[in-house]
Amino acid sequence: MNGGDRRDVIATVFKGLQNRMQNDYLLCDVINKVNGIHFNASDEMHTLSRLYETMLREMRDAAGDSGEFYTPRPVVRFMVEATNPRLGETILDPACGTGGFLAEAMRHLEAQCHRVEDRATLQNSTLQGGEAKPLPYLLVQMNLLLHGLEYPRIDPRNSLDVELNKIGDRDRVDVILTNPPFGGEEERGILGGFPQDMQAAETALLFLQLIMRKLKRPGQGAENGGRAAVVVPNGTLFADGIAARIKEALVKGFNLHTIVRLPEDVFSPYTDIPANLLFFDRSGPTQDIWFYQIPPPEGRKKYSKTKPMD
Repeated sequence: MNGGDRRDVIATVFKGLQNRMQNDYLLCDVINKVNGIHFNASDEMHTLSRLYETMLREMRDAAGDSGEFYTPRPVVRFMVEATNPRLGETILDPACGTGGFLAEAMRHLEAQCHRVEDRATLQNSTLQGGEAKPLPYLLVQMNLLLHGLEYPRIDPRNSLDVELNKIGDRDRVDVILTNPPFGGEEERGILGGFPQDMQAAETALLFLQLIMRKLKRPGQGAENGGRAAVVVPNGTLFADGIAARIKEALVKGFNLHTIVRLPEDVFSPYTDIPANLLFFDRSGPTQDIWFYQIPPPEGRKKYSKTKPMD
């Protein structure tokens, strides 16, 4: 998507949906309610965006596989604040789900907008995402629209469907914030785009290689080059074989300066795999790594579906 307006976004969101309302009186009421919403009024848009986020959380709790759509808000907020995106930088989430990282990054950047030109920069050349699954692709479009992004730039293709060695300087970004899916596997056609000795079955390891390749080099932008904050499973840090080779490439070519171990069951009930946050930039190689472990709240052993990290 390289241009357009809200009508194009709405058309994209509802393209192909078959949803028939049996009662014409109810349909008339719905149309009147929607017609009464002032989409250009900031207060009403803020209310709608909060309502939409509430709906996404309810979807998470209602379905067993919705965990792939939702990262706990405190984790998202912490990762955005720690990377501190600046206006004028490009921010990417290659596995954006319903857009939590992009929406939070937009909130963070809005505080830096003081002129009309600043808002134009934020709207037109800052946020990018990728989401291959149809339902979250639909949801991220609406989520970002309701957060005030006029024309979300979300690629509906699989972000891993690339030839890694053909990603050049023009394809790189300043900041990557993401929680890529882990525990899944990609088809052989996808693996063919990665180096032969790093064609991992684990999706998270493929995304980590993509992220490393997509960060700007020093001199392209910031002094230290691009920077990233990424959620990864324990296997990324401790597994042998291909995972160890990818980790070696990370610490030799990048500055992996911080690892944060998340509390147990942060992503419960969707997965009990222990997870970590990696913070790195392109100023490498790695010299020292700060390691932090976040304990659960006092008096609790772990998070759960009924008591999540919210």
